[in-house]
Amino acid sequence: MSIYLVSRHQGAVDWMRHMGHHYDEHLTHLANYEALSAGDVVVGSLPINIVADLADHGVTYWHLSLYIPEQLRGVELSAEQLSKLDAKLEEYVVLRGNSNAL
Repeated sequence: MSIYLVSRHQGAVDWMRHMGHHYDEHLTHLANYEALSAGDVVVGSLPINIVADLADHGVTYWHLSLYIPEQLRGVELSAEQLSKLDAKLEEYVVLRGNSNAL
């Protein structure tokens, strides 16, 4: 089992280290799933369709969750700012539904 941190944000990398969260490899982008195996863990802030793909591959997903005020959207946040915004890791399980329903 490997733990991958997927983030292009240095503040997220610094926050993970500051909070004592372990990961084996940092990726700035998850280009494909070839390196991932069932039982691996991905940590990040990924789009829901990618999280569903990960679940299909038996990969666990932990989301870096926080509520960002409008004035900070699009701003590179530091580890300190993430902590002040009460960032936390939360496990999410996403199932792809019936795409013909709408």
